[in-house]
Amino acid sequence: LLLLAALTLDGVLAFAPGVALSLKQTRGCRLVQPARLSMQADSSKKETTLDKLVGPKLFKSVEKVTGVHAVPIVPLRIMSGILMIHHGNEGGVLPANFGTEAFKGFIDFIMKPYFSFLPGDLSLWAALHDYAEFFGGIFLAIGFLTRPAALSLFLTMCGAVYFHLASTGLQGFPLGHVPSYSYNFEEPALYALIFLFFFFNGAGPLSVDSVIYSNISAEAEEE
Repeated sequence: LLLLAALTLDGVLAFAPGVALSLKQTRGCRLVQPARLSMQADSSKKETTLDKLVGPKLFKSVEKVTGVHAVPIVPLRIMSGILMIHHGNEGGVLPANFGTEAFKGFIDFIMKPYFSFLPGDLSLWAALHDYAEFFGGIFLAIGFLTRPAALSLFLTMCGAVYFHLASTGLQGFPLGHVPSYSYNFEEPALYALIFLFFFFNGAGPLSVDSVIYSNISAEAEEE
């Protein structure tokens, strides 16, 4: 009898840790499940506009310029393209108006003093400048061949920035004040950054490029 009692006691002691562990795990699951349900409820809660303005997303950058994030691109592309057109038609309606006073003045007062290092006839470079701004502005506005147009416009704006820096310098940038309330290089510098953006990102929605790409990609999927 004593031997049987000792064996029984050993079995209980050996089984007890497993029972205790099982009870602990069961209690842990009961504690974890409400927490998980609470997290799911919080995640399913609809995010308000106020949450976007003052919540964590205030500091989050957009990874892809699509959907609602692409909406501001349309007026930016159209207006920057339209506003560029008139810069390319000095002396007339169309670009490269050879023989007009405006075109001659562009060569005499801008090309010769600041771009004489360019090879060949400066009038041809002036005409190329006009074509880039005139047709590049039109193409950018309608979103057709946007990347080549944006690249040509970016290069012309880099030339404009160089011209203004060479002629009037930094003008006390960034804290200096000038009579015109803006630095001479300020406008072409901002334009250059806009065109660089479209060169890397494309036209965006409501553009000829997007229509062409949708048709090409659909044909590729069918094949």
